[in-house]
Amino acid sequence: MKKVAFYTLGCKLNFSETSTLARMMEKEGYERVEFNQQPDIFIINTCSVTDNADKKCRKIVREAQKVNPDGFVAILGCYAQLKPTEISEIPGVDAVLGAAEKFRLAELMPTFTKAAVGQPGRVLNSNIEEAIDYHAAYSLNDRTRTFLKVQDGCDYPCAYCTIPLARGKSRSDTIENVVRAAHEIASRGVKEIVLTGVNIGDFGLVNVAGQAPQRTQTFLELIQTLDEVEGIDRFRISSIEPNLLTDEIIAFVAQSKRFVPHFHVPLQSGSNTVLGLMRRRYKRELYAERVAKIKSLMPHACIGVDVIVGHPGETNDLFRETYEFLTELSISYLHVFTYSERPNTMAITIKPVVPGQVRAERSKMLHILSDKKRRAFYESQIGRTATVLFEDDIDEATGRMQGFTENYVRVVANYDPLRINELVPVHLSAINPESLVEVTEPEPVFATH
Repeated sequence: MKKVAFYTLGCKLNFSETSTLARMMEKEGYERVEFNQQPDIFIINTCSVTDNADKKCRKIVREAQKVNPDGFVAILGCYAQLKPTEISEIPGVDAVLGAAEKFRLAELMPTFTKAAVGQPGRVLNSNIEEAIDYHAAYSLNDRTRTFLKVQDGCDYPCAYCTIPLARGKSRSDTIENVVRAAHEIASRGVKEIVLTGVNIGDFGLVNVAGQAPQRTQTFLELIQTLDEVEGIDRFRISSIEPNLLTDEIIAFVAQSKRFVPHFHVPLQSGSNTVLGLMRRRYKRELYAERVAKIKSLMPHACIGVDVIVGHPGETNDLFRETYEFLTELSISYLHVFTYSERPNTMAITIKPVVPGQVRAERSKMLHILSDKKRRAFYESQIGRTATVLFEDDIDEATGRMQGFTENYVRVVANYDPLRINELVPVHLSAINPESLVEVTEPEPVFATH
């Protein structure tokens, strides 16, 4: 029995696919082990969102060679689709699988041989137009929550983004298949599912043989159906575009039995001028309307925001528009990305280019703003009673455990093995020096006679 180890770079979607590939390998007789346990095969699932993809990929390959110099190394994922030849020439890489090939990993593995010293690895990489099949995936046993893929690819031509080049056109699973997967996940004792994809609000495009993809279902119909799935206590929407986050979706989440009041909504810029340069499909006024709608129906909802700083054409005044817009918004935290040049994207033709030092300064400003926003959101929750799903991730130094409330407040409590993967009602009592929320057990309510 050969031992195989996986390493994942990037997003929740990559984690769901890595986990599925690992289960496929196990079915073929491979033993999954940790990266440092002398595996015979290393599988590295890559990301392409930033210009660090190459650096990270090379570093993981070097570490694999240290662990087992004779180990077989295969690279797959978004970066493998975009730069297959370049990756195959990294010393130690034996195979590169593109977007249309990666789910054939278990089938192809017996055909692979280790590359000779000084020779490039084998490349199996079709044109991205051939990545038309939808491959279902979900994570399991990696974290307390499960990431369930419901959609892949993207038809949006954002100026800075390589994802359509790396994953292909938008396509989806069917509601029936997603529900079937949710039942399988529930049978494993999982309490929370995070719906993930590249552009999940675009759910419903299904490939039809010999025809263009057809929209047969909608994201609203998907979440309405999942809300009836027994055995899963929580569903969380990972990220959804503001132009696809309709009032109907917000209203449904507000009254649903299982979908939690947590939205992650990419903004990218608070300047309409920069949004135009980015080729985004909305203006900041629409974004503000979505935030206001969420807060009107769910005052305690958590709202996360993606922002890109330093995009070409973003002047000091335009960045200031973003900063002031975010300052006024009733949001809970930011994910800040520093723009990086990506080949074959429209953004690299836009002028003026923002100097690297300026990008770093703007990023720092928004990270500080994010800390303030998160602190203010946590402070607004103190004194409330919430339900926490505790993680199987114990801090060995302190002996304490953490978890998240339904509205994504990270809490900390003394370790209790009975709490792991359990939904526990708690009282949010105070914010500690580590900016986590301390909790206490709520007082029991006794019946009176």
